[in-house]
Amino acid sequence: MFVARSIAADHKDLIHDVSYDFHGRRMATCSSDQSVKVWDKSESGEWHCTASWKTHSGSVWRVTWAHPEFGQVLASCSFDRTAAVWEEIVGESNDKQRGQSHWIKRTTLVDSRTSVTDVKFAPKHMGLMLTTCSADGVVRIYEAPDVMNLSQWSLQHEICCKLSCSCISWNPSSSRAHPPMIAVGSDDSNVTYGGKVQIYEYNENTRKYAKAETLMTVTDPVHDIAFAPNLGRSFHVLAIATKDVRIFKLLPLRREASTTGPTKFEVQIVAQFENHNSQVWRVSWNITSTLLASSGDDGCVRLWKANYMDNWKCTGILKGDGSPVNGSSGQPGILNATTGSAAQGSQNALNGTSAGRYFFPPLDSPWAGSRYAHLLPPPSRVEHTCDADTGSPQSPQLRRRRPVNPLAENEGE
Repeated sequence: MFVARSIAADHKDLIHDVSYDFHGRRMATCSSDQSVKVWDKSESGEWHCTASWKTHSGSVWRVTWAHPEFGQVLASCSFDRTAAVWEEIVGESNDKQRGQSHWIKRTTLVDSRTSVTDVKFAPKHMGLMLTTCSADGVVRIYEAPDVMNLSQWSLQHEICCKLSCSCISWNPSSSRAHPPMIAVGSDDSNVTYGGKVQIYEYNENTRKYAKAETLMTVTDPVHDIAFAPNLGRSFHVLAIATKDVRIFKLLPLRREASTTGPTKFEVQIVAQFENHNSQVWRVSWNITSTLLASSGDDGCVRLWKANYMDNWKCTGILKGDGSPVNGSSGQPGILNATTGSAAQGSQNALNGTSAGRYFFPPLDSPWAGSRYAHLLPPPSRVEHTCDADTGSPQSPQLRRRRPVNPLAENEGE
């Protein structure tokens, strides 16, 4: 059983994102109160706020950690059309804060003309690179040529996606057989436009990113997207949060030696879950890509796991308000592209990332967070059955509101 504990975050407005560092011992939160807070986990397992500062002049949508190889580095993005890079430094001997750490801004990235909706560091093997996506439909990739000087970042690539961008995910594979790849999701509300998820791949010959695949079956707004850790597989697995949870498998097709274009993929939908019966805001994998967590407006984190036949099942539900969970809501069906069988999804222990309204550190017992900044939910329960949810009331849907006019302040996720 998982136990959810409350953390008095003391943000003055909605919390939009929580991110764990590589080791799961630190986390960062960001909010519409324009601030970022850093939390450290004590030996007793309690979380203590060790830093809090105003980061932007608008709502802060996302915050993310760089790999610790590059130091204690954070990046944030905001409605104010900027992204920022922050570094923790320890006060020197002639400093009043001798021996104490504090965070300083290293750079502000100002290329976007609209709200910057997501920010992600590239996998460690690519060096210190940072990616942003914006409501103007442009993905921008920056690089720090000197990892010792984080005030210098150069814009390496601009990818025009045509649709407004809401989320991005790097393929973490370090295999030489897999060129750098990034997935981009769009929250454009026009369902007549298919392909709300696009995959871009780096081409060594042209030294540019080219579109490799579009998932035309995803027609609803996409709120989050996550490549699974690769672990030496020849194919890629991608989870998508939209009005439901979907898991896709991307199998590279054999290519001719003379072919210079991007890799072509056979796209299979491995699983699709409607159990949240509401918008799904976050999906996150564990470190071995065997477990997936999803969170939605039903107030639940649902945990999914695949068996050896690649059939996915729901193995746990974590509810934040402390009420018993009798099972999963919604339809139990799920697609399995390889066997044609129906199943449901899996269990989770997150690896250094966030899961919507409730956020868990990796490799430790999960802790709950909230999209609200005031008191968080009391302890919740997990039951390992996912058959029916007739007795549990639905929580009211709380929708993320993105600005229509990029010059007016608003909040979102």
